[in-house]
Amino acid sequence: MSEAAPAPAAAPAEVGEYLKVWIENLAAVLAQVANAPFPMHSLESPPPETPAPEDQDLTIVVTASGGIRGEMSLRVPRVAVLGLGQLFMGEAQDPNAELKPDFRDAVQELARQVAGQTATALAERWGEVQLRAEAAAPPTWSAGATGWLGSTAEAPYRFLMQWQLSAALVAALRTPAEPEPPPAPAPAPPKTESPRSGSVSESRLEFLMDVELGVTLRFGGRRMLLREILELDAGSVVELDRQIQEPADLLLDGKLIARGEVVVVDGSYGLRILEVMSNPAAG
Repeated sequence: MSEAAPAPAAAPAEVGEYLKVWIENLAAVLAQVANAPFPMHSLESPPPETPAPEDQDLTIVVTASGGIRGEMSLRVPRVAVLGLGQLFMGEAQDPNAELKPDFRDAVQELARQVAGQTATALAERWGEVQLRAEAAAPPTWSAGATGWLGSTAEAPYRFLMQWQLSAALVAALRTPAEPEPPPAPAPAPPKTESPRSGSVSESRLEFLMDVELGVTLRFGGRRMLLREILELDAGSVVELDRQIQEPADLLLDGKLIARGEVVVVDGSYGLRILEVMSNPAAG
């Protein structure tokens, strides 16, 4: 009697944690697009209706760097690209419609939005992580873990996609990067200093005082979906995330340095400073 083939090894628990974050953020972004709850789940084994690979399938490769390093691929079957594209573009679901390039672009933008939110959510477990999602050819690296995820029966649209994690990413998830040790304290400076050192520093600082720096006044901001941006036209109103009575921000090289109220000075905008940040880098 021949022996049965061994069952595939179960994915490490860290892989499940990583996928859980992806699924939660994918569901959140899709819920915003559909304006309705969009529950998602992972599948331990391929479902009976698993779509066979086609030339028109879309492969998204997510490259991780920072606290974890490696690659993840998402194979989005053609039928899912069509349905998600129609959902993203606000069109009626039609499985017989033509697969337009706009639908593929919409799914790529969806993947980028999910990757951005997922990178932020992964920080608590794996430290600062950067995720770059791009359409690419199917991966040639061997998968360290693979499976399926998709929407549940309660979702506005049913779809499946296949995921694969590279062996490098699986290893990184199991052994996240250790925090770098603090630098050794610098040796104490000698007691005797050059009598000219102070004057040299002061002269250099005085020289830098005349360097001009550009500052920016920020009234507020807002995150928008690609679909909403494409719908903008002359006369459109974009609502910001700040009330009219709230102070505006003064930024230096993207860093918050002060807050104040907007005033008009000789026909130009101005800012009356109300608060100066004690730690500009924190803004």
